[in-house]
Amino acid sequence: MMLPEWLLRHRAIIEPFQGDGAYGPVFGAPFEARCLVDDERRLVRDAQGAEVVSDTTVFFPPGTTCPEGSRVTVNGRQTTVITSFSRDGGGLPTPDHVEVVCR
Repeated sequence: MMLPEWLLRHRAIIEPFQGDGAYGPVFGAPFEARCLVDDERRLVRDAQGAEVVSDTTVFFPPGTTCPEGSRVTVNGRQTTVITSFSRDGGGLPTPDHVEVVCR
């Protein structure tokens, strides 16, 4: 079961992080994706295990690619991805989605 379409009320522009270049981070071509935005401040751990404060969590349909370090523009704000999780119930009746935690 996927995240219901009627919950995906927002649109986000994702610029996937591709690595560091000579002049800073390098991003891929931007693309738009439907999503659900939750503006809640919470303490999370990044990929290196450091505690970081997150201000926004964005929920995308399964298969959306949004690696750590990517830029996401949603609700007029540009933010950076701390980490992302693929939430897959493995056939159980749970809403499968990609959860992206942002600064």
